[in-house]
This record gives sequence, C-alpha cells and structure tokens, in this order.
Amino acid sequence: MASLEDIFLALGRVQEGVEQLRDDFKEEKRSAHESRTSIHRRLDEHATEIASLRTDVTIAGKIEAQVRNELKALNEKVDPSLEDWKRMKSLGIGIAGLLAVGGLSFGAFLMWAGDAAVTAVRHWLRIT
Repeated sequence: MASLEDIFLALGRVQEGVEQLRDDFKEEKRSAHESRTSIHRRLDEHATEIASLRTDVTIAGKIEAQVRNELKALNEKVDPSLEDWKRMKSLGIGIAGLLAVGGLSFGAFLMWAGDAAVTAVRHWLRIT
C-alpha cells in the first residue's frame, strides 16, 4: 500500500496538472477572444468600406442622371437654334443665287443695251 506521503505527492502532481490545464484553457480562451475581436474589427472595417462604396456609387449615379438631364435640356435649347441657323443658311444661299442670276441678267441686258445704243448712235450719226 502507498504511504500517505506518496498519496500527498500524487495529489500535488494532480493539482499542479489541473492548474496547468486551467492556465492553458485561460490562455486559449484569451487567444480566441483576441482572434474573434480582430475578425470583428475587420468585418466592421469592411462593412464601413462597403457602405462608403455604396454611397459613392449612389452619388455617382445621381450626378450621372443630373448631367444627362442637363445635356437633354441643352439639346432642347440648341436643336431649335440649329434648325433656325440651317434655315437662315439655306435662305442666304438662295438669295445669293438670285442675286448672282440677277446680276448676270442685268449684265447681259447692259451688254445688249450698250450694243443697241452704239448701233443707234452710229445710225443717228450715220457712221458705218
């Protein structure tokens, strides 16, 4: 049979082992807590970044829509002006054409009238 001293020695070793296990569990628990804290911090950072990106995308979409509306409004203002300008250009080309034809006709008339006047003066003065 084992002596009382051996039993106390064995109990001391068991107690020391239990304390070692308790310390190991505490260390493991602390390490797991730190790991979870780190993961949650990173998840929070990612959530903040995603929210920021969503805000940026929303703002960019609204800006794009505003620019599109501004361009539409400008086109509505510019298109009638362009049509008026095209109409005035066509009218100007038509008037220039009429003036050119009129000028040629007037010049031809003056040449005919000049020849007729020279002939009339020669006939009046009896110059051959």
